[in-house]
Amino acid sequence: MEYLRCVVERITYRNEQNGYSVLKCRAKGFQDLATVVGAMPDVHVGSVLSLGGAWKLDAKYGRQFSAETVEETLPATVSGMEKYLGSGLVKGIGPKFAQRIVQRFGKDTLDVIEETPEKLIEVPGIGQLRVDRIKRSWLEQKEIKNIMLFLQSHDVSTTHATKIYKTYGKDSVKVVRENPYRLADDIWGIGFKTADTIAAKLGFEHEKYERLRSGLLYTLNRLSDDGHCYATRDMLMETGAELLTADAPKLSESLDRMITDEDVKTEADAIYLPPFYYAETGTARRLSEIFANTEGVRVAPLGLTERIERITGIDYDEIQMQAILTAIQSKILILTGGPGTGKTTTTLGIITAFREAGARILLAAPTGRAAKRLSETTGMEAKTIHRLLETKPPDGYQRNAENPLEGDVLIVDECSMIDVILMYNLLKAVPDDMTLIFVGDIDQLPSVGAGNVLRDMIDSECFPVVRLTRIFRQAQSSRIIMSAHRINGGKMPDLSNGKESDFFFMERETPEAALETIVDLVRNRLPRAYRIPSGEIQVLTPMQRGVVGAANLNQALQEAVNPHADGLRRGGVLFRIRDKVMQIRNNYDKEVFNGDIGVVESVDLEDKTLSVRFDNRLVKYDSTELDELALAYAVTIHKSQGSEYPLVVMPVLMTHYVMLQRNLVYTGITRAKRLLVIVGTRKALSLAVRNVTVTKRNTMLKERLRARKNGETEHGRGKRYV
Repeated sequence: MEYLRCVVERITYRNEQNGYSVLKCRAKGFQDLATVVGAMPDVHVGSVLSLGGAWKLDAKYGRQFSAETVEETLPATVSGMEKYLGSGLVKGIGPKFAQRIVQRFGKDTLDVIEETPEKLIEVPGIGQLRVDRIKRSWLEQKEIKNIMLFLQSHDVSTTHATKIYKTYGKDSVKVVRENPYRLADDIWGIGFKTADTIAAKLGFEHEKYERLRSGLLYTLNRLSDDGHCYATRDMLMETGAELLTADAPKLSESLDRMITDEDVKTEADAIYLPPFYYAETGTARRLSEIFANTEGVRVAPLGLTERIERITGIDYDEIQMQAILTAIQSKILILTGGPGTGKTTTTLGIITAFREAGARILLAAPTGRAAKRLSETTGMEAKTIHRLLETKPPDGYQRNAENPLEGDVLIVDECSMIDVILMYNLLKAVPDDMTLIFVGDIDQLPSVGAGNVLRDMIDSECFPVVRLTRIFRQAQSSRIIMSAHRINGGKMPDLSNGKESDFFFMERETPEAALETIVDLVRNRLPRAYRIPSGEIQVLTPMQRGVVGAANLNQALQEAVNPHADGLRRGGVLFRIRDKVMQIRNNYDKEVFNGDIGVVESVDLEDKTLSVRFDNRLVKYDSTELDELALAYAVTIHKSQGSEYPLVVMPVLMTHYVMLQRNLVYTGITRAKRLLVIVGTRKALSLAVRNVTVTKRNTMLKERLRARKNGETEHGRGKRYV
């Protein structure tokens, strides 16, 4: 083994998941900075390292020292201390204050911070608040360092170690030693596989109950990520056995114990995580109760048609007027249809009818963008469902069965997006005498979360459904709308382009050529042609991975449109000022939700925090919370649901083969308002148009609704739907 002693000058790259880092280091006897690579998750600029490893020649990057062993000592020189403190290691000390502190205390700097931090008040510009913050941060770093020494030997990343410390504090090592699978239960971002790696290093038995329980819960969670509310026992055993490589009898025994302990809920052959069981049964119950209730606002139908058309100035066709009259006569109405079929104008007619009767009307949608659009089209206030329910961490929704919504009519738009958990929480807050109008496009992709609520409600045939099919004349001039309907009908769209068109197809055979074209469109061509900033152009892609997947597109587009700003790194992503970002999990404390898009407004390198503006709200993130964000120059079509964008660019290539489905491409096209550009091949687009395969989701909402309608509690083959 060769040895190298050096000082870290720059961290070129760090993967927060596994700690792999690329460092530029100053070493004695080397004129230029030496490149050091290896697993070094907790090394900072200014750190003094003693490394064991070997020099290697990389074909692309040249000579590198590949480190196998790493020992870190605190810097001894004044300049080393300055770099070390200014690296962002200690909150409250950035490069500027690091320089002042070292100028004041010299080689005694680290001893002062460790033993007499109150002396820092002597440094110009440092007040008592900053001194207290530095003391807290230094103490926290010391404790994290001790935990790191334990966790690093078990392949735990810096970010995960920090989250573990934040959750368990001084008990972190104790918790991890006793049951590392608690990490998967308690900490978002640490899944079963991370916990399992730690457990293996600690010598946990392969078929210990805690491991099998955690693995089965993880399997159910993964299935819910694919939209399933439940798994069959066979499905769970097969998938779980593959993950856990455990004997079937032992796995089955563990599942039976979980059923007894009510870690999972069962019904016949279906096994649910409890939240999905209660949400599905509760949704069926509440929809049935509301629909059966005969109280509520009354609207006189006599002369209503003429009054509505006079007030709105809209000449409604027969099906639209049928929807309006059904809405005033039924407690629940489902209104569905594609783009340009008049869902918005029909909704305006429904609002007008209820207003004529003096009804109090509430409007809601699943996302901020969808709610904003609903406000703009109706001239009324519309809220996200979370805000309508008055989310208040950590107590949850303030509007519920004990404190229901106040109003006579609730109109909910973009209902194809609503998963079973959100629907249940909404229905809990709806009083029995309220009228419900659900509006959505059934041909779009189902919700990102578990369930297929809108389709199940329609397929149950328990509620009135009006489907709008006529494309109105003003919509017929839009190639975007006409192309969407052609695709939905199984026909190829017109790809002839044309100067005045709002729908363009650019043939590119390879992913690399498509990537180059997309970057050029977003950075140069579309902003010039349409006088619109690059940030307002949205790239939508079928997949996360690959050359034209969301991850790689985001890296390329960030470098193209926002290359030089300050930022904070999380894994392989550097979040910069002015970056477009997306929240990728519901965070009730911050009141931001999965799919919300914002812009990074400021970055504090001293505090290691950044602030993101979502609409009119500024939300602050600590560096350990950046795994909740993703760059959003490009997003998957699934994540774009409920949003509309002025200009959309969408790659469709054969590399997306597994995702090329009609409803996916249809959903992507219908997100574009002013212009759509498809970049790819005719073959790939044709394949998507022909592929009507819709992945079946395991839900029993339809059956539960039908059983309730028929007054049944038992239904077919011994299944019980409650």
